[in-house]
This record gives sequence, structure tokens and C-alpha cells, in this order.
Amino acid sequence: MSDDKHPPDGWLTRGPEALVAGFLLLLSILVIVDSLRVGIGWASDGPRAGYFPFYIGVGLGATSLGLLGAQLLRWRKDRQVFAERDQMVGVWAVSWPMVIYVALIAPLGIYVASVVLIVYFMRRHGSFGWPTSVGIALAVPVALFAVFERWFMVPLPKGPIEQWLGF
Repeated sequence: MSDDKHPPDGWLTRGPEALVAGFLLLLSILVIVDSLRVGIGWASDGPRAGYFPFYIGVGLGATSLGLLGAQLLRWRKDRQVFAERDQMVGVWAVSWPMVIYVALIAPLGIYVASVVLIVYFMRRHGSFGWPTSVGIALAVPVALFAVFERWFMVPLPKGPIEQWLGF
């Protein structure tokens, strides 16, 4: 436990807790507003489309307000460490490649972006050799293509390479 003169070496729980509670509050507001848009009352054939989501949004909003309020009330006293710096380095090492992966899906398609991500993680974090990394990185998108595109007939985002190959 640290005191005010010696701050902890890491992130305190109060920031992430307040951030998550605030995010859930915004999400609940979005659910409530959209439920009101589609209707929360009863129609001749039963509840309207927004009836149940509205009350779920109200419950989520009330809970989020309670969590946010409780965290703000104990803000100065809460010195518990959420994550130490070296733990956050590990989280960051996994997070930034995932953000890049999501950004690459639109221009490259999900299959090519997946190959890049899998090769990166296998080489960087798994210490696998090139043949194993490339083999698995190619096999996974082929399996995903078979499952989603062929069996379930759900098209996934494709990029220029898939279009060039005629997929």
C-alpha cells in the first residue's frame, strides 16, 4: 500500500473503474434513446421492439451511475493498484497489434489482415519459425473461409487480393 508521498508504480483502480462505469453509462443512454425511437409501449400484438431493451438500458444506466458515484466518492481514498507498469507493458504489446489488425480489415480484407496478425504474434510472442508461422497463418483464414463463406454462407470483409483471386 502506498501513501500520498509515495505514489504506486502503476495504474490505480479508480481511473479504470470510473472509465468503465462512464462507458457503460453512455452505452445505456444509447440503448434508452434508440428504444424510445422504436417504441417502448405495447402494440396490439405485444410489446414493441424497444420495450425490453429500454428496461435493460434503464437498469444498466442506474447501475453505472451507482458505480460511478461510488467511485467518485471514494476517489481520494482509493489507492489500490489496478495494474503495475510491467503488466501494462504486456497489455500494450497485445493491444496495439489488435488495433492495427482492425484498421487493416477495411483496406486488406479480413483474410489478409488475419495472416499478417497471426504471423506477427507467432513470430514475436510465440518465437515460432517462419515455416510454422506462415503455414498456420495461411491455414486459419482458409478454415475461416470454409466455415463462414461456404458452410454458413456468411460473407466476411474481403480486400483486393480476395477480389483478384475471385473469392
